[in-house]
Amino acid sequence: QLYREARECLTLLSQRLGSQKFFFGDSPASLDAFVFSRLAPLLKAKLPNGKLQQHLKSLQNLCNYCTSILSLYFPWDGGKGRPPPHPAGLGEGEEDPHKRRNQLLSVLVGLVAMLGYAFLSGIVSIQRGSMGPAGRQPITMEEEEEEE
Repeated sequence: QLYREARECLTLLSQRLGSQKFFFGDSPASLDAFVFSRLAPLLKAKLPNGKLQQHLKSLQNLCNYCTSILSLYFPWDGGKGRPPPHPAGLGEGEEDPHKRRNQLLSVLVGLVAMLGYAFLSGIVSIQRGSMGPAGRQPITMEEEEEEE
């Protein structure tokens, strides 16, 4: 039943697309993104049961539709397995010259945010008081029982 309904859905999509490039004319719409996101994996993936995939491959306009979108919006993945182009200004093997600095700043910002949260929420607090022997603050059982 599920395969029959899926086949019917693919057939209806094929009829709706007809000979158009996209479902609503010459430019893509959100429906095209949605339909492509469902059809491309079905078309390209190796599946244990290929009934639905074979039906999709028999609908030439839907196959052309997927291939067209793949080559237009994903040129590096058009079946050739090439990686996406590098960001502008970076050649092969080059790294961002500020990568280490950015990593360090990210860690510091995260640490400050966590400490700020700990202090503001009361998880950690700094108290001034009398010092016990050897310069340590005495811990009393009363304080621990009050917290529980």
